[in-house]
Amino acid sequence: MVQKLLIATRNQGKVREYRDLLADLPLEVVSLADVGIDYEVEETGATFEENAMLKARTYARLSGLLTWADDSGLAVDVLGGWPGVHSARHAGPGATDADRIAILLKKLQGVPPEKRTAAFHCVVAIAAPSGEVWTTEGTCAGVILDAPQGAGGFGYDPVFFVPPLGATFAQLTPSQKNAISHRGIAARRAKALLERLL
Repeated sequence: MVQKLLIATRNQGKVREYRDLLADLPLEVVSLADVGIDYEVEETGATFEENAMLKARTYARLSGLLTWADDSGLAVDVLGGWPGVHSARHAGPGATDADRIAILLKKLQGVPPEKRTAAFHCVVAIAAPSGEVWTTEGTCAGVILDAPQGAGGFGYDPVFFVPPLGATFAQLTPSQKNAISHRGIAARRAKALLERLL
């Protein structure tokens, strides 16, 4: 029997990405919408790991399924790691990616390029309905530009410049981005972990 794996997100883009990544495993990948769960977990953790574990455990308990959840964000060194776990929420409800980028660039006004180092972080947590949980992590280092470049990606991608590639995340193809991104790294490690669990 093929085991179901719940991807704990409402972001259909993320569900598609993970479905592609896990296509060769004996799993039926389902989303929260597929299993009829509309409960929203409040992300009260102080770290990406705490939030990912909280989401994975809660949705595994609610669904009775093996559950994959992630939490990710941007940490800017000169801002003491801000926005960190608040990356998606710091601009308030209803804010757009452009709003969040504008706030970040305002905070970095006058900061020279060499001091604009940052990193994207992602933690994937996989939880069993029994409460057991496993985590993997991925990080990608870069520099925050003073203006957006590129039309791809989402979130902070247009201002996150990766020096070895000479491009922002928003200027890369999805496969180029997945090869080096925080989420791509964490997801591949989580897939290897799933292969051992199945």
